[in-house]
Amino acid sequence: MIQNRGEHAGAAQAAPAEPPLLECSGLSKTYPAARRGEIQPPALSDATVYVRRGECLGVVGESGSGKTTLASCLAGLLLPSAGTVSYDGQTISAPDARRRFPRVRGIQVVFQDPASSLNPLRSVGSVLREIIRVHDLRPKGSAQARVDELLGLVGLDRAAAARRPRRLSGGQQQRVAIARALAFEPRLIIADEIVSALDASVQAQILNLLADLREQLGLAIILVTHDMSVARHLCDRIIVMQAGQIVEAGPAEAVLLSPRHHYTRELLRAVPRLAAAFAAPPGPGA
Repeated sequence: MIQNRGEHAGAAQAAPAEPPLLECSGLSKTYPAARRGEIQPPALSDATVYVRRGECLGVVGESGSGKTTLASCLAGLLLPSAGTVSYDGQTISAPDARRRFPRVRGIQVVFQDPASSLNPLRSVGSVLREIIRVHDLRPKGSAQARVDELLGLVGLDRAAAARRPRRLSGGQQQRVAIARALAFEPRLIIADEIVSALDASVQAQILNLLADLREQLGLAIILVTHDMSVARHLCDRIIVMQAGQIVEAGPAEAVLLSPRHHYTRELLRAVPRLAAAFAAPPGPGA
């Protein structure tokens, strides 16, 4: 069962005592207008965020609030229109940073729909082995042992390596996507709506898995979700986004029990009650 890892509600929203693993300052993003002369509102406005080592930060808001744009800028998938992103003390968001840091292995993203990101013609094992080989993540000849280890980390047996994605359930596919991210030995995983397409009981199992991996591997996690009940069971701190802006931020308990912004209160009123599902024991088929 996932325990609420939120900080004490009275804790101050202060800057971290030690340098954060990932931080952004004044981050903004405006997408090109569809028509010439059209004024495009910013998808992200002046966001300042930090993530400590080993921490889980929730990014919460409805569709179109700017959550995925923020996550994509933090992961280096999008170049921001303004502001900076720093990982482990090094700026990774400047235009020339893509040449100096073509890929930051320490940050990996797990997306909402694993089926669309897994090759349907390749077995799970071949996908993982190729990643290990192409990126030189293990000594030659040890790729299969690493595949077995990765599958074990995400709760899949060795037999899953021979299956193609369509032979797996949605929850199993998401476990494979997490295993693929773990192959790079990241220090931070950005999980973008990774349980929104799953049944409630399977959601709980995947979130329990993230909690276990965080504890076991010392991972930091950015959990992007529209569901406050999901953030409640995993996150230390929560930021709430509306129309591209961060409207509230603080320790999880403070945000959830004493929300200051009316939009946060509206989100909380819409929360489905999933406590029973989160208490359910994990099943091997998820």
